[in-house]
Amino acid sequence: MIEDVLDILASLGDKRNIEGMKRFGITSSSKILGVPKPKLRELAKKIGKNHELALKLWDSNIHEARILASMVAEPEKVDEDLMERWVKDFDNWDLCDQCVINLFWRTKFAYKKAVEWSQREEEFVKRAGFALMAKLAISDKKANNEKFEKFFPYILEGAKDERNYVKKAVSWALRQIGKRNLYLNKKAIELAEEIKKLETKSAKYIATETLRELRSEKVQRRLSSKEIGA
Repeated sequence: MIEDVLDILASLGDKRNIEGMKRFGITSSSKILGVPKPKLRELAKKIGKNHELALKLWDSNIHEARILASMVAEPEKVDEDLMERWVKDFDNWDLCDQCVINLFWRTKFAYKKAVEWSQREEEFVKRAGFALMAKLAISDKKANNEKFEKFFPYILEGAKDERNYVKKAVSWALRQIGKRNLYLNKKAIELAEEIKKLETKSAKYIATETLRELRSEKVQRRLSSKEIGA
């Protein structure tokens, strides 16, 4: 089956897309085929969940096959060892974010790994930590406020990192936490003000982006109406 899937992926690839991906900073030591995301999602839907296939897809060392692996893997079969093995292979933001969004946040290790990875040195492992915080803030609807407040010291520390893909993920995490409810909105704004005082380029970027979005009329109106409707 693995060979059939790899053949399908090769047939869906488009060299023009590879150039477009490069422009968005998506390069890799793995082979890139240039398969559009909607095509990958379509294929994943046809395949269904298949953990054994996911492991083989990952080992193929093909960018799109690895993204497909994150779509067909079974979250309940994912252990910490697999997460650590996969995260070490991240060498661009696309693979990092897709694995977090499609799979990692659904595992029982998500909160633990968010904290652990946010303290790691490797750029895309660190990004994965903050991307996990962002995705959990978006999708873990039942989580209490305390779970997200526990991320704040790591966000403050992460704001000191000047690397592009880290600072953008730190900003993403803080903004998503601040959009959960009015209480976390207030707390995230307070943290952004604290980050602003760090006076580094990355801190300025994170604070500006966060304060602009979290204080916006659109976000405030949505959170207020959410509170009224609760």
